[in-house]
Formats: sequence, structure tokens, C-alpha cells
Amino acid sequence: VLDARIPYGRNAFRQYLGYKPPKHVTVKAAQMLAGNALTRARRVREEDGAMHVVGLSCTATIITDRPKKGEHRAHIATWTSERVTSYSIYLTKGARDRDGEEDVVSRIMLNALAEAFGLEERIAVPLLADEEIETKIYDFVGAAQRLLNGKVKFVGVYDHGRIRYSGINPQVLMPGSFDPLHQGHLGLMETAIEMTDKPVAFEVSAYNVDKPPLEQEVILDRLAQFAGRQPVYITNAPTFLEKARLFPETTFVVGYDTAVRILAPRYYNDSQEEMLAALQEMQDQQCHFLVAGRANKEGEFFPATDLEIPAGFESLFTPIPSEKFRRDISSTEIRAQRGR
Repeated sequence: VLDARIPYGRNAFRQYLGYKPPKHVTVKAAQMLAGNALTRARRVREEDGAMHVVGLSCTATIITDRPKKGEHRAHIATWTSERVTSYSIYLTKGARDRDGEEDVVSRIMLNALAEAFGLEERIAVPLLADEEIETKIYDFVGAAQRLLNGKVKFVGVYDHGRIRYSGINPQVLMPGSFDPLHQGHLGLMETAIEMTDKPVAFEVSAYNVDKPPLEQEVILDRLAQFAGRQPVYITNAPTFLEKARLFPETTFVVGYDTAVRILAPRYYNDSQEEMLAALQEMQDQQCHFLVAGRANKEGEFFPATDLEIPAGFESLFTPIPSEKFRRDISSTEIRAQRGR
């Protein structure tokens, strides 16, 4: 056991999830609790980053010394880099005492943990004739394979683990490699939410203009960073023109250095005409860029207002004032500190 939390009170529960859920004993709440447990486990695990960790959660309403009007039920979930699995049980009211209901829920939790760690052994769960355990699985491995095999253009993963391949379009999207996700990214997300008054999702492209495609294991690891916290998209769109075609009417949150590349002809076959045509198409798609300033390795800060934007496309880019957001931290520096 790396860490254990009991967010029992309503305020503790909400603080742990990071938002106020409509109900506390639901499948979605259990999934988000498990996701938060996984991200916590990834932070506090020993230096061996290869350690297999599992986020386990349970949210339940069972018999007490006061009569309950609603159903006696429990939702258990596990979250790993490979999948989210939830288990739901509705207990027959009046058939057991407190210890009896706790015993059933505890046994389901132990079996869920065994399943998540790939163990074959299971313990018996004493269910009554009208009781059954409902299981739901979100398979990240299969989703990553579908993307890498070209069967889908993107994989959208909600904060509770649900997977979508179409029919959703983020309002505000923050692309990046997120290797690793750090406080600078989260701070920029909060600033984007404040400036747009819209929810922010993250995006990782499995394909990159300057680098080889991400391997399946890397995709799964990047996804796990957002477990139970924020929605994330894995796409096959390495350029912003492709992202704009995939997600029209979206505001993209980028740093100064990324914005410079968006405006550099060398990323458009060294053609000024192709660059201007791409900017025009992104503008026609009603996309937009929210740009944060960035410091280089020498500590020199470049505000977004320094961008050289071609005439007619000024409204395509909105600078984030440095007084609103500035974090002189990078994933490259963090990887260097970790010896990667």
C-alpha cells in the first residue's frame, strides 16, 4: 500500500475529486476516485518508475443504525494505465446486518484488486438470489491500438475514463507532449479557464512532425497522468492545421515557442504561401490560439506580444499577459533532473 485516503465527509469528498458531484455514490464517482488514487500512487511510488500501480476506490451507502430510504449499493473501481474497471452491487435491503454488507463489499474490492494485478485467485462473494455484480470496462489498450492502426482519428478519454472516438469537440484544447505533466501545464490550464470561461481538455498527438510516432506503452503512460482529473485526447494530428480540421471552432492553448513554429514557413515546405493558406483555413475553421509567453534556457522571457503575425491574422492569436501567467519551468528540465 502506497497511500490510503478516506474522504468521508462531503467537503473532503469534493476536494479529493476537485469538483462537486451531483451524487456521491455513483459509478462515475467511483471511477474518478480510482483515477485520483492512481495519479496519487504514481506521484508517491518509489523511485522505480516501472512499478505497476493501481488506483482502487469504493463509494457505498449501506445499512446504518438509521433507516435508509434509498437502495443499499456500492460502486468499486480500479484504474490502471491499461483500463478502468468498475463493479456495482445493489444489496437486498434488510437481508444482512452492517457486518454482512461490509463483508460483501470488502470481498468485491479484494477481487477487483486481484483482477487489476493479474492474479488468478478469487475469494467467494456471498450473493443472494436477486443480487449480481455489474462490471464495466474502459479499455485503453484497445483504444490506443485502434488509433495506431488508423481505424480512428482520435481517442477522447473523459476524466472518469469513458472513451469516445467521435461526436465530441473540445471547446478549449491544450496540446503538448506532457512528458511529464507538471504544475506549469496545470497553471496554464487554470489561466485558460479564467480567460475563456470554458472547460479545458488536453491533447497528445501520437504522431509528431519532428519525432517518431509514440509507442503504445508511451501513449498509455501519458494517458494515466490525467486519470480522474482532466479529459484528454490522443490524436493522429501532428500539425495544427490537422488539429483544426479535426476539431473546428476550438481554442488551442499554446506556448510562445509553439506559436513561433505555427508561423514558420519551414513547417509548410518552406513556403510562405502555404503557411498563409494554412492560417486562412484555421481561421475559416473558426479556430483560435491563446498564447502564453515562454522563457528560454538562458532565462530570457519572450512574451506572446513579440510574435510576428502576418497582416490579417492578428485576431487568430490572443496573448496571455505575463501578469496572468508565467511559469519558467519545462518538461525538458524536469526530465533532465530525473536523469532521463
